[in-house]
Amino acid sequence: MATATSSTSTKHIFLVHGLCHGGWCWYKVAARLRSVSPAGRSYRVVAPDLAAAGVDGRRLHEVRTFRDYTAPLLDELRSLPDGEKAVLVGHSLGGLSVALAAEEFPGKVAAAVFLCAFMPDCTSPPSHVFEELHAGRYWDSQLDNETKPQNADHGKLLPASFKFGPEFTERYIYQRCSKEDITLAKSLMRVGSAFLEDLRVQQPHSTDRYGSVRKVYIVCKQDRTIPEEFQRWMVSNNPVDEVVEIDGADHMAMLSTPDDVVRCIVDIVEKYS
Repeated sequence: MATATSSTSTKHIFLVHGLCHGGWCWYKVAARLRSVSPAGRSYRVVAPDLAAAGVDGRRLHEVRTFRDYTAPLLDELRSLPDGEKAVLVGHSLGGLSVALAAEEFPGKVAAAVFLCAFMPDCTSPPSHVFEELHAGRYWDSQLDNETKPQNADHGKLLPASFKFGPEFTERYIYQRCSKEDITLAKSLMRVGSAFLEDLRVQQPHSTDRYGSVRKVYIVCKQDRTIPEEFQRWMVSNNPVDEVVEIDGADHMAMLSTPDDVVRCIVDIVEKYS
């Protein structure tokens, strides 16, 4: 497999959170990455809060489209100095944000990494992978999750809101995490949206932009939210440069197996940037 090299001593790593979460969920991985930079090199680690997520001040009704939601990540990429690239690591719904960023700025992305994340292809609308998972084959129950319509704003359709329920959170998302991290998550998760209404009408990402970016998929084998079977289906549907596995990781691998996630990211950064 060919690898890319860069003369810059700073390696940019952007960690992109998933639905209802924020940059806070990367705290273990971000801290470790900042402490393991190889000699003579530094890792610049950014875990942005996407719009109306984490500590971002916007409310969900102010964010109309998936592009609006992803804007903080796009702004980070746009601000990179000329000639510098970033490794983007998307988790869960964050994979769709990483894909959009790769479509918009392929020349600024050293590698797009999907950590048990939704990974779109170049033939279907970005919503396809999300809808395929929720078609009924992979989940036996939504338990106490809540999906609700938002009131229209001046006649304009707003995306449906979504909230993970506490039972689903413990049984499907954080089942291998510590009680402390479960408590933290329940206190910090916000109502979010998958923006399906918008994603359904978007054109597929292009083969010459998103399709040209190097991709790595990190399979989390004990994930109950995006099960291993579905992760591997996405890889077969949209082949990548490399597949890495983490055994023992639930959906929140950055919290349940942070050292393994860090090792994967460091290896990817050194290969592709």
